[in-house]
Amino acid sequence: QVQLVESGGGSVQTGDSLTLSCRASTRTFSRYSMGWFRQNLEKEREFVAAISASGDTRHYGDFVKGRFIISRDDAKSTVYLQMNSLKPEDTARYFCAQAPTEFVNDLPGIYDYWGQGTQVTVSS
Repeated sequence: QVQLVESGGGSVQTGDSLTLSCRASTRTFSRYSMGWFRQNLEKEREFVAAISASGDTRHYGDFVKGRFIISRDDAKSTVYLQMNSLKPEDTARYFCAQAPTEFVNDLPGIYDYWGQGTQVTVSS
């Protein structure tokens, strides 16, 4: 069983930056791709970003438009999401997830382990 624990959320102003972290309790972290999703009460879970097991391939949701960067540190079993130029519409609970594959994926159904999420609130 893999446990994923997110951190780094908070309340910020429009234009601010936040970096989310997700630490995995697994020795096989480097074998699998990781993703970030977000959800608020009004919408379905939305794909934010994914990174391949090797770290060579990164994929982002269309709304990101160059504002976010996903990265990973296999030595720390941690994946990061650096979020810049935050907007009120970025307000959501952000979840990290691990996929049973080395390749990037933007479908939440592909991922088999999920964290509890961390709340990001952006005010204008």
